[in-house]
Amino acid sequence: MARGRVSLQERVRRRTRAGLVARSAERELFRGNFDTAPEDGRHRFLFHVHGTAGVGKTRLVKEFEHLAREQGALTAYVNETSGSVPEVLESVCRQFALRGHRLKDLERMLATHRERRHEAETAALAALDPAPDGAPSTGGMALARAGLAGLGLVPGVAPFTAVLDPAQLAHGADRLRSVLAARFRSHEDVRLVLDPASVLTPVLTDELNAVASDVPWIVLLLDTYERTGPFLDAWLHDLLTTDRYGALPDTVVVVTAGQHPADPALWGTFADFMTSLPLQPFTEAEARGLLAERGVTAEPVVAEALRLTGGLPVLLSTIAGTRPAGPEDVTDPSATAVERFLKWEQDPGRRFAALAGALPRLLDADVFAVAADCDRDRAEELYAWVETLPFADRLGGRIRYHDIVRAPMLRLQRGRSPRGWADGHGRLAQAFRRWREQTESGRDTGTLWLDETWCELRLGELYHRLCAAGPTAVSDTLRDLVEACDQGEALAARWVRVLEDAGRDAGAPGVSAWGDQLSAALASGGTRAVLDTLLDWAGHASLPVPGRLPVRQGGDEPSTTPGGGVPAGPPDFPGDPVGAGPTPWDLDFAGAPADIDWMSQEQARLTTPADVTLPAPLLARIHRDRALAHAARGDHAFAVTELSGALALTPDDARTLALRGEYLRALGLHAEAVADLERATALDPADAYAWASLGATRLTLGHPQGARTALDHALALRPDYTWALVRRARVARELGDPEGRLAALDRAVAAEPDSAWAHCERGDALRAADRDREALAAYDRALALDPGYASAYASRGVAHHRLGQLDEALADLDRALELNPSYAWARERRDAVVQHRDG
Repeated sequence: MARGRVSLQERVRRRTRAGLVARSAERELFRGNFDTAPEDGRHRFLFHVHGTAGVGKTRLVKEFEHLAREQGALTAYVNETSGSVPEVLESVCRQFALRGHRLKDLERMLATHRERRHEAETAALAALDPAPDGAPSTGGMALARAGLAGLGLVPGVAPFTAVLDPAQLAHGADRLRSVLAARFRSHEDVRLVLDPASVLTPVLTDELNAVASDVPWIVLLLDTYERTGPFLDAWLHDLLTTDRYGALPDTVVVVTAGQHPADPALWGTFADFMTSLPLQPFTEAEARGLLAERGVTAEPVVAEALRLTGGLPVLLSTIAGTRPAGPEDVTDPSATAVERFLKWEQDPGRRFAALAGALPRLLDADVFAVAADCDRDRAEELYAWVETLPFADRLGGRIRYHDIVRAPMLRLQRGRSPRGWADGHGRLAQAFRRWREQTESGRDTGTLWLDETWCELRLGELYHRLCAAGPTAVSDTLRDLVEACDQGEALAARWVRVLEDAGRDAGAPGVSAWGDQLSAALASGGTRAVLDTLLDWAGHASLPVPGRLPVRQGGDEPSTTPGGGVPAGPPDFPGDPVGAGPTPWDLDFAGAPADIDWMSQEQARLTTPADVTLPAPLLARIHRDRALAHAARGDHAFAVTELSGALALTPDDARTLALRGEYLRALGLHAEAVADLERATALDPADAYAWASLGATRLTLGHPQGARTALDHALALRPDYTWALVRRARVARELGDPEGRLAALDRAVAAEPDSAWAHCERGDALRAADRDREALAAYDRALALDPGYASAYASRGVAHHRLGQLDEALADLDRALELNPSYAWARERRDAVVQHRDG
């Protein structure tokens, strides 16, 4: 081919683009904007495209991107696959890099953001502790993420925020800021977790200013704004209209596209700098032009096409592609038009490929090869053809059929060959499962939910299993949904949407009912409402708190040491506990199903949510999640009630029994706690958590020898178990073994150098051994890690007093009382210092 010649394929793409979009006024307005200098009052910095589904918004936005590139612009296209400002910036970085312009500083900052967020999730455990002066309480990484989101520290709304009262949230936020400030190397790292946009966006503006010297224009295109706008709109407004993030180059142009007009409250004063582009169905002239370009000019045919399509571009283009000879050939545009298109295509392989390409929600060459069920070379040839179809929207390196065409294609295949439909979706489900398992190889399962690739593959697998009416597809999707709720609202919405999509596409009313009602719950009350809805359907919505369970704040036994408020339970409880035996505190759940025939229920398919019985382990998991949420705010009585509900469903689940035993211990019901914990250790002798909690409970009941036995079991299973080591040190104190006490605490700080609690306890042991100067160093370390640790201030004050440093002692004890005015031990110690000073 001669140099500079345009390829045949490019000619096809250009004609397809022009024929399908046919928005000459909008296209010319956007293209002409590049002929107007930024200082010209006619230049626009923001274009907002809006209109109903099927009107051609995405195609117009992609056309805008093409026009911008023709003017030499550097472009990035973002849609609903990005769920937060950091994710949008990551997408921009990737696309700019592909075009030869890496935003290296922003890439590094985004990598740091991911690292710091992971560290902050650990710190959140301590920040959410209901005791004012303890170490991290029972929970896990899921609860930490819930706390971060509940405190407004990460995008999305996590499942448990509604049960955390405002005072506790405010206390947790303040404490988390203090903990992060001590843990991270700089104030910027703290802000990178608490308010990532405030740190990342100035880096973006600096990078764009640098890039602006190399390219004439920079164009950012934000599609599906009805979904991304909730987290992008205010950020974009600040970026474009204020100096909060620094100065943008005036060669930046932004395009947004969604179903709704721009928010006048935000953009009303920006009218002179933006253009609103409301899209309507094609006018008669535009529609006739498109049909004429495709060779459809006979007036009866044109009139019938105009009548049936209502001017929707994608339907007009599809009908034009069928080459109708007369009006009788132009029928239902959303169904028969697809059949006409397929009938017109003479190549049976292409007909099959067009239909197969409709099965997945998104297509790339790999997915298409599975859907088309042919050899690789033939699949690549067919995929290249599918890419040219007028209803195949391009999304980065992938394509998606327009809904108005895809829906009748799916109905056609479902009705024509139910077995072929099931086989196609089954084949795709197996492929997505294989790809998902490949991404899991050698990885910690706890990190998978943060991996976008894994989530996308899992959702694809579930979608096709649901469409194929897989025997456990609904139950597996709902089980995943509960886990997704732990990760926040944005991820949970994707799992709800897969139920909606599969129910609609497969014509399954039961699955649709699940999706619709869970979507309504998510919109009205966030992820907690989703979990409540699942329990409502199962008859487990309202669990009364047994009146004889006392709610005792502080979550631990009284302490005679200044280490005061110790944590409510061993940290790092495994994330998915699963049940134990009934006791007098179990609630009566008559008729709770033990065995569920999911195969027969899902084969029925014509069910409503109220008719579907949820599996007992899934309901128990929801009860456990709610228990963790209640425990996070100190409501251990409610937590015990929820766990009793879980145990009624899964009575032999050792971990749930261990968790309830720990919460009973926190309520001061030590005899009842021992019963639960001893049964938990009998059911699962390898559960270090249960052994550690049992040891702490036996110590409180005055049985140090039994406590030592239980804690030694825990430490044999987990030698670096910090919580158990601190408790083992307390047992040594009760047994009169100061060397053993200090040895256990030395191991604790070695195992967890960033544990303020362990350093404080070690300081107490050193002070008890009359090593006050060494104790001061331990308290200093504890306070460097957690500046809001009242017990450490009180203990350090006592050490200063013993060394004769009265001013320092009073300052520390005053600070302890400022942090915790009800801290009686600190007040007694302060009174002793004042009495000493005043004689």
